[in-house]
Amino acid sequence: MTRSFEQAMAMFVPTLPMAVAYSGGADSTALLLACARQWPGQVMAVHVHHGLQAAGDDFERHCRRFCDDAQVPLLVQKVDARHAPGQSPEAAARHARYNAIAALAQAGPAAIQTIAIAQHADDQVETLLLALSRGAGLPGLSAMAAQWQRGGLTYCRPLLQVSSAAIRDWLKVQGATFIEDPSNVDERFTRNRIRARLLPALQACFPQFRDTFARSSRHAAQAQAVLQEVAVEDLARIGVPPEIKALQALSQPRLANLLRHWLLRVHQATPTSAQLEELLEQLAACRTRGHQLHLKVGQGFCVRRGKVLDWYNP
Repeated sequence: MTRSFEQAMAMFVPTLPMAVAYSGGADSTALLLACARQWPGQVMAVHVHHGLQAAGDDFERHCRRFCDDAQVPLLVQKVDARHAPGQSPEAAARHARYNAIAALAQAGPAAIQTIAIAQHADDQVETLLLALSRGAGLPGLSAMAAQWQRGGLTYCRPLLQVSSAAIRDWLKVQGATFIEDPSNVDERFTRNRIRARLLPALQACFPQFRDTFARSSRHAAQAQAVLQEVAVEDLARIGVPPEIKALQALSQPRLANLLRHWLLRVHQATPTSAQLEELLEQLAACRTRGHQLHLKVGQGFCVRRGKVLDWYNP
């Protein structure tokens, strides 16, 4: 269920010391301020300068002033978050941001255990709607996790059940200053169009949409966890690289699940829907000793090597 800001913070029990990913905006300002008050001397802020807009220098100056006033240590990292051809700007910025945050936390004066990120209930809904618009599978429909491990650090999103409006209401009472990123109202970006056009309509039609959408995402995450367990068991039984005859004995849905898992876990490759469908057809047709298989999958190729299916990146 959607919670108040105070309720969410009362339930947040991080391993200390911790760092807060701090952009200077309303959400991260509220999280940083609340954490610094709750665990004085155990909290630092990390700010990533993305280098994507001229206002980035103003953001950094604001963050330095705020942290000086709050007596919170601040580490700043400048990155080049420009996207490569074929890569979404949001994905490029997110990748650069997480890498920089992890590097800052590990290079800081204390042995940081937890990194808190201020994404909230509205962000969760936007992520789910983006996934639906792209025809995502269960991993995408699971939206954002409240907690996960990466590189020896625990990442937490303690505000995932708090609305954006509730966060700003709390900030207003505190009299805290924050900055508004002008790019957040630029409707050339899909997420901004969702925020400006769809969320108000959803609020009018389905006032409980934050709770019900989050429930659907939890169902998707549970289903994906079951599929992951099945894939792990199937791959352990069939072996690596997988034998083609054993793959052909699986049902099509189970085979697709196994192939996704094998490609990602063993080769860090993710097939498109079209590539996976073609691979399934090729495997079904691979019934004779002389049948060859060579198919583009991810950034490499799936090939037949005798009795097994293999993948390589030239």
